[in-house]
Amino acid sequence: MKRMVMLTVVASLLCAPEVRAGVVPEWSLIAQNSIVVVGRKFPGEAAVYMGIVHAAIYDAGVAVAGGYRPYRVSPVVPPGASLDAAVATAAHHVLVGLFPAQQGALDAAYSNSLAGIPDGQSKTDGVAAGEEVAAGILDLPTDEGLNTAVPYVQPPSGPGVFEPTAPAPPLGTRLPQVVPLALDAASQFRPDGPSLLGSEEYASDVEQVKALGRLDSAVRTEEQTRVSLFWTDHDIPQWNRSLVRLAAARGLGSIETARMLAMVHVAASDAMIACFDAKYHYLTWRPIQAIRRADTDGNSGTEADPTWRPLRNTPNHPEYPSAHACHTTATTVALEDFFGTRSVTFSIDSLVTGETRTYERFKDAAQEVNRARVWAGFHFRNSDQEGSTLGRKVARFVLDNFFQPLE
Repeated sequence: MKRMVMLTVVASLLCAPEVRAGVVPEWSLIAQNSIVVVGRKFPGEAAVYMGIVHAAIYDAGVAVAGGYRPYRVSPVVPPGASLDAAVATAAHHVLVGLFPAQQGALDAAYSNSLAGIPDGQSKTDGVAAGEEVAAGILDLPTDEGLNTAVPYVQPPSGPGVFEPTAPAPPLGTRLPQVVPLALDAASQFRPDGPSLLGSEEYASDVEQVKALGRLDSAVRTEEQTRVSLFWTDHDIPQWNRSLVRLAAARGLGSIETARMLAMVHVAASDAMIACFDAKYHYLTWRPIQAIRRADTDGNSGTEADPTWRPLRNTPNHPEYPSAHACHTTATTVALEDFFGTRSVTFSIDSLVTGETRTYERFKDAAQEVNRARVWAGFHFRNSDQEGSTLGRKVARFVLDNFFQPLE
């Protein structure tokens, strides 16, 4: 059943009229579904897995086509090697290494990819290049951290302290220990912390989310509700579907598509690692806790409402900073860098609402996400702003140090 789900979803995406088939987008979508649909990874960890796979796709493509500095692995490849064979092999081998239980479905997808490449030395050399790249990427310490269990330890309860928002253990506890793909350390750009409980800024943020993020809000508009729900889709496949469509719409070739995807996913991966480092460093309570217990925060500008509920169930990890803001801003900054402009028309769809929204600038999507997380009742305004700042810093570091053209 899992194999059928993976292959059916990928096939349907590749057959969409705006998506041009090719090995790079094909394996990007296979990775997306292997990680999220079958692997069931939540956005924080899914972003890191996507970064690992797309680093392999990029290095395999660069090994054959040249033109850019490799991310990590640079095999010596004979002229004429098949880029498609290298990319498919690298992506397949890395995914099998990350998700050995999915090998049957991944092997079937790999066989389909290789069947479309003529047999011969070009194919053989491409496969060999992909194998070497995959071995090098799987040797990264990042994967090891993703397989390390880090139990959640609840600190003493009190004003401002996060407590789980679901019966299950909080998500993402291992991410602060994961070695980033590009940053020197997860804490490299750690922000300086949430607003002080007694501050006017904190009181203002509490009252804003209290009014706009309430399930039965009388002030949130119908459009704000639609936007909030639009962005409650799983943001990793939501963005990746958009990236694949964007590459096709802009007529990008294989190596440019691989580079764009790697820039985005590695930046987004490290933004998530940095974000969860900050989350579990500060362990800040969510609006649902802050509003219901506002009579304990020592701030005369807040008032408790024990009946308050957000628009949707609150994600089960600490509030500060906003993970969606970290991820989306890192994504949009990487796209601005790749295209050399902020003004590119692109669309994003949501499986939650069934809508497709179109944007004229990359940053418009990031700004909308920040507002939407308040309207959904998930975050304080300051946490979205700080998340965006963190995502921007991480992305700039990644883009300044990786995926650059050869001089």
